[in-house]
Amino acid sequence: MADDLTAQLATATLDNNASVQRAQFSNRVPIKSIILRPDGGSGLAGKLARVGGWVKTGRKADKDAFAFLELNDGSCSGNLQVIVEADKGDLGQLVLTGTSLVVDGVLKLPPDGKRQKVELRVEKVIHVGLVDPTKYPLPKTRLPLEFLRDYVHLRSRTNTISAVLRIRDALAYATHTFFHDHGFRYVQTPIITTSDCEGAGEMFQVTTLINEAEKLEKDLIENPPPSEADIEAAKLIAKERGSDVAQLKSAKASKQEIGAAVVELQKAKDNLVKLEERSKLQPGIPRKDGKIDYTQDFFGRQAFLTVSGQLQVESYACSLSTVYTFGPTFRAENSHTSRHLAEFWMVEPEIAFAELEDDMNCAEAYVKYLCQSLLDNCREDMEFMADKIDKSCIDRLTMVAKTPFVRITYTEAVELLTEAVKNGKKFENHVEWGIDLASEHERYLTEVRFQKPVIVYNYPKGIKAFYMRLNDDSKTVAAMDVLVPKVGELIGGSQREERYDVIVSRIEEMGLPLEPYEWYLDLRRYGTVKHCGFGLGFERMVLFATGIDNIRDVIPFPRYPGRADL
Repeated sequence: MADDLTAQLATATLDNNASVQRAQFSNRVPIKSIILRPDGGSGLAGKLARVGGWVKTGRKADKDAFAFLELNDGSCSGNLQVIVEADKGDLGQLVLTGTSLVVDGVLKLPPDGKRQKVELRVEKVIHVGLVDPTKYPLPKTRLPLEFLRDYVHLRSRTNTISAVLRIRDALAYATHTFFHDHGFRYVQTPIITTSDCEGAGEMFQVTTLINEAEKLEKDLIENPPPSEADIEAAKLIAKERGSDVAQLKSAKASKQEIGAAVVELQKAKDNLVKLEERSKLQPGIPRKDGKIDYTQDFFGRQAFLTVSGQLQVESYACSLSTVYTFGPTFRAENSHTSRHLAEFWMVEPEIAFAELEDDMNCAEAYVKYLCQSLLDNCREDMEFMADKIDKSCIDRLTMVAKTPFVRITYTEAVELLTEAVKNGKKFENHVEWGIDLASEHERYLTEVRFQKPVIVYNYPKGIKAFYMRLNDDSKTVAAMDVLVPKVGELIGGSQREERYDVIVSRIEEMGLPLEPYEWYLDLRRYGTVKHCGFGLGFERMVLFATGIDNIRDVIPFPRYPGRADL
């Protein structure tokens, strides 16, 4: 070309036909905007483009005269084929998997019979981020997801994890869109809390007492506390300074002399107080009456990482009517199963002036919306998942999006499970009224018995939280769970107990202290109203959508017992 391609790109705004439109906040063309066009990018042939990305695969050809590179920038699952001639750069470096590139080039139609619809012929290499192939841990071969957990900072470069992230992003966007379109307000609830929403006690504690104890222990070693002799000497000095003041006053000394002596006396007293206080310091965590003294902790009381934002968001529902929170939650459950994380995200709407039926209607509409949104807006990634992970994932999303959910009571669910056992079905967990349904029970109902989503409602009060509304039979509560194929329980919700006397009784019945919930009880003391809500485990929704088996592979930075990388 007569002119440098970079100059052409810089002046391309003068001629909209000269180059492909670049990203608004990056001097490049996202690969997605090229290859995901309806024509696969063929309509852009002849146009200039600057692209950047990481080499997935590369190979030299025609006796090292040029190289074919598969470039991916994370904007989509697909790669853009890039052709680089030897005079444009060191092909030996450019073909290595993991190398980052920014190149200017011209989009061309490939020869007939090729899979791709368009390719980029490089005119200039702008940037190369080198990779040492002997150390780079992600070769171009397919790697087990379990192996990738050891490289959480790099695993998003793989096809599967990057697709999961885009699906997760689409679900998060759909979540906010759904609730915004239905008049809900987004409330950011606290991560640090002083109340246990679930009453299970499996909470991470937030404290500075340990750090402070370690600092004190180190300080006492480097600067030992004063001895009794040191304190007695300080008392003697303070006494002497007091005598000096008394003598000066009796001698009718000048105000200046007396003032100076008073200053020395105060210094002696202050020093004595500091020594006496320091002599009382003891290494270790402070205690009072044999228990840890949390009044000396950062918040002046016990504090934890939240297991749910529900209680706090209820306070806003009781003023703004329809609200939701969407954020991280934590549980210190020492579980190593494929369904548990120590840190996970929850979507928790809360609706005032509503009952259990409204809650179920909202939950069903929300799940259907999420599924349809993926089908409409994330098709490429879902097709990748269907090809590589779970062939039924698209069909499953379609079924849930289009099928009315079955609704049965807990009692009816137990009867169906009991009938299945009588007919030869074997469960690891015994079935009887009063049990908390296990995952195998939930999946039987939704995958085998009904083959569609199921909402089970009116659970025994003994297996549900204190805030769920007690039904008239005094044995069950107005709770509901949404069960879906692949994961079982996706949503748990309830109508909240709005009657002050009843909820106080429930708290006491479960052996919980009233004091941490006094603020929560205020919502019942002052203008109480019927309200309901639910929580959707966001990672479970991603599991359901993608068909991936382990929950550790659907969150960017998984935390579980023994692992908290980065």
